[in-house]
Amino acid sequence: MTREEKNESKQKEIFKEQNKETIKKGIRIGLKLTLLLIIFTTLFYTYTTYISTTKIKVREYRITNKKIPENFNGLKIIQISDLHYGSTMFEENLKTIKKLVNERKPDLVVFTGDLIYKEKKLTIKEQEQLIKQLKEISASLGKYAILGDEDTENENTILHQSEFIVLKNEYDLIYKDNNNAILLIGLSNNQNIENAYHYFQEEQHNANIYTITLLHEPDTVDDIIGTHQTDLFLAGHSHNGNIRLPIINYSPWKVKGAKKYDQDHYTIKNSELYISSGLGTKKGIRLFCRPSINFFRLSQQ
Repeated sequence: MTREEKNESKQKEIFKEQNKETIKKGIRIGLKLTLLLIIFTTLFYTYTTYISTTKIKVREYRITNKKIPENFNGLKIIQISDLHYGSTMFEENLKTIKKLVNERKPDLVVFTGDLIYKEKKLTIKEQEQLIKQLKEISASLGKYAILGDEDTENENTILHQSEFIVLKNEYDLIYKDNNNAILLIGLSNNQNIENAYHYFQEEQHNANIYTITLLHEPDTVDDIIGTHQTDLFLAGHSHNGNIRLPIINYSPWKVKGAKKYDQDHYTIKNSELYISSGLGTKKGIRLFCRPSINFFRLSQQ
């Protein structure tokens, strides 16, 4: 074998060893990337499914309006919405919600629809637990609710047994200390706007009365403003998107009834619209959009 042939043979062996090392290195990198992907996917799934969906936030807002009667200065309203009980919210979560609400000693508690996860069939025991926890939520001037798009007569019965007044396209006058009142209107799932705003069609009504409207689907606001008076809208349904992209504050997840209004707050003409991010979920995940309880304080200025 000539020197050139020996050198060529040796060179081939070197290249062969280098190829083996390259392949081994590639395999090691691939395994590391696969492991990192598995870890990331597991952490992402755990956070979005089990942590972000249950870490309840209390959002506090101050509402000022000259129409608010003086005796209602400091009125505390707590809004809960879209519980979807049986999705990511269960008895222990409801105990936390009850504690967060009662600690703030609200004057009014309002529920803006979708009580039970539509794919969940509650047992008698689960239903009794749900009623017990909801019943123990306290409010000095009353607890009110409307029905959401997923609520049925069963949810209506549960809310009644939990001592909520269910407003089915109707209104109630809320009094505190004297004869001055605020008007609370509730639009339930089979929306009848004209019937709900019947107060303003009656003789002797007070056109300057401060008006709060509970509705489930926020896009309904456009059917009301310009025709009927409302100072404050409280809505649910959108979950604020469940997933919101930070910085640009955008949600790629739009649902019917909340395609236009899905963020937490809008000022529309002379009305304020606040939308709860809800408590439960429909898809089982949340990202940069924690479940919330909305806490409002009312005052004249």
